[in-house]
Amino acid sequence: MAVDQKDVAQVAEELGKRFDEFKSTNDKRLEAVEQEKSALSEKTEAMNAKLSELDQLKADLEASLKEANRPDKPGGKKEVTEHKAAFESFIRKGREDGLRELEQKALNTTTDADGGYAVPEELDRNILELLKDESPMRQVCSQITVSTPDYKKLVNLGGAGSGWVGEAAARPATDTPTLAQIAAIMGEIYANPQATQTSLDDVFFDAEAWLNAEVAREFAEQEGAAFLNGDGTNKPKGILSYAFDTAGDASRAFGTLQKIHSGTAGDFVPDDLIKLVYNLKKGYRAGATWMLPMLTLFKVRTMKDDQGNYLWRPGIEAGEPSSLLGYAVTENEDMPAVAADANAVLFGDFRRAYTIVDRIGTRVLRDPFTNKPNVGFYTTKRVGGMLTDSQAVKALTLSI
Repeated sequence: MAVDQKDVAQVAEELGKRFDEFKSTNDKRLEAVEQEKSALSEKTEAMNAKLSELDQLKADLEASLKEANRPDKPGGKKEVTEHKAAFESFIRKGREDGLRELEQKALNTTTDADGGYAVPEELDRNILELLKDESPMRQVCSQITVSTPDYKKLVNLGGAGSGWVGEAAARPATDTPTLAQIAAIMGEIYANPQATQTSLDDVFFDAEAWLNAEVAREFAEQEGAAFLNGDGTNKPKGILSYAFDTAGDASRAFGTLQKIHSGTAGDFVPDDLIKLVYNLKKGYRAGATWMLPMLTLFKVRTMKDDQGNYLWRPGIEAGEPSSLLGYAVTENEDMPAVAADANAVLFGDFRRAYTIVDRIGTRVLRDPFTNKPNVGFYTTKRVGGMLTDSQAVKALTLSI
């Protein structure tokens, strides 16, 4: 078959046309893929957010059910009842008649004549309950209430000797266990909620509940940040402000937390979370929980293990929390976001790791003058925190 230049030109022209058609078709295919990926991505994000809403709604409903089933507390002493009534009169009208004496009888503590009035003990404990509902750290950490300005605790660092002996053999002396004293770093927190005198005069206005809610909300925001990131200056020292080291529990100094590097700056994979779990001693895992912010939780929800199973699972049964690798998750927006060198995920038994110390005696100073026609309630309380077991929590650090 004879072939001439014309035939080659025709084939080349046909090839060019076919390639143009191919490019056009392929570009459309790629565009369709990207559009589909974008649509799926948006749908996934929306569903992810919906999962968070439903998860929180389930937890809220369970908490409300638990509160509704709680038996009523028995009535208090006469002095406590009188103190509560007098305090409400102080809140509404600014009347101080006999309040100082009732306060001393009810609380049996000394008072500062210029420091406002201590709220009745029942109200004080209600505020702490509200704080627990509001603050992620209070939900998972140990809490203790004291009546002194500070709090100290002895911890056993080990070192006591032991051994095997025969029935009639001598028992030589063993090493003495090493004890260390740790102290809570305290600070004074304040809130200054405002209400109009008109609302306070309204008999249907629940002044006690309003003050509780306003104070708890303000305190919870400040406390939550301090218990996690506080530098210890006029505030508690937070977990993430303690020293970190990659050394294991056997060789790491007491008071220093262990960090596990992800191996990638600013990112992590499912195996990093699994590694974090198994770096925590078995004895701590029974009470362990995860702590991370919402956006990091969004990322984790899309992760699968080597068998294709999702790491995060919803708590479908009543009373069963949603879980990550079988452990409960605590969302805390004060946690660092995913970024290079960030301690982006915490895992451990927070009740053993960190103790929140409340000094009983929230105080209120009523101020009807500074911001007329509003009445301010300058409310203060002392609160602290301390790391009690540095082996109980591990951090995933997003670095090489």
